[in-house]
Amino acid sequence: MNIRDIAKMSGVGVSTVSRVLNNHPDVKESTRERVLSIIRESNYVPNNSARILKQNNTKNIGVLVKGVFNPFFSELINVIGSKINESKYTMILQQNDYVLEHEVENIISFVKEKRLQGIICLGGNFTDLDEESFKNLDVPVVLTSVNTISPLGRNRYSTVGINNLQSSYDATEYLIKKGHKNIAFMIGEENDFCVSWWRYKGYIKALKDNGIELNDNNLLVGDYDTNKAYEVTINFLKERKDITAIFAISDFMAIGVAKAVIDSGLVVGRDISIIGFDGMDVSCFYNPGITTIKQPKEEMAIKSVEILFDLLKGTGENKHILLDTELIERESCADLYK
Repeated sequence: MNIRDIAKMSGVGVSTVSRVLNNHPDVKESTRERVLSIIRESNYVPNNSARILKQNNTKNIGVLVKGVFNPFFSELINVIGSKINESKYTMILQQNDYVLEHEVENIISFVKEKRLQGIICLGGNFTDLDEESFKNLDVPVVLTSVNTISPLGRNRYSTVGINNLQSSYDATEYLIKKGHKNIAFMIGEENDFCVSWWRYKGYIKALKDNGIELNDNNLLVGDYDTNKAYEVTINFLKERKDITAIFAISDFMAIGVAKAVIDSGLVVGRDISIIGFDGMDVSCFYNPGITTIKQPKEEMAIKSVEILFDLLKGTGENKHILLDTELIERESCADLYK
């Protein structure tokens, strides 16, 4: 089904259908309704990319988000969008939540379809990057809040993030130094081979370095969702009376964990200690306040845009930046030595 088919079925010319699709005023209302009715009945989807390709100079910067409902990414998007707007460009936001693989292909398709001048990716599993990955792209690519494993092809893209392994190690060791040995660990998604995987490695390393045996049964999956984290923790605590601490790799999962602890008849910061990740405001205003690893959200967003526009202007080159995190201590973690 194409625009010519719609025109034929409507009994009008192709140019008339085009004017209807572009909401031009110089179309009779009866004709407009007839064309729109045919479009609805045939489930026709206009080819937006064709119209975009006719533009001589798009000033579009793409933001591809893996986890568009993640409040952490929402805060990054606000800053990124503001900085892009200040530079007189337009941000085009696209969700990438339901595709589990082919991350590079998604980037290439997005760039070509929207004729992007550059792209920032928030999250995603970029585990197999190599020299060929972005070879055919002639626009800046910035991967933000992403851990890449391969050292290949790093001159073709930029990264801005944190050392997830070390940050997770620090959080786990913080609990261990407070006397905790039975520590549960809640990752985001089971198929997340990027952030969740690296933070889990940091947790494992901290246990090993402190002579604590890893228990695979202490691994929980919260899907970066407060409700799911709550349900998983409720069921977990019914079976595991030996657990003294839970480390959730996002503050919003930590909130779900905290409510599950309370609804299980236990006290946060006494019976079960909780530590989150990200440094979101909600972790501060929860009662008791939740200890967390704070990411430099605003700096991460600003650096991403700066690198992209430096590349666009030809005044910079691809960079790989790791920013520092900070452990924010609050009331949710008990010291078992006291």
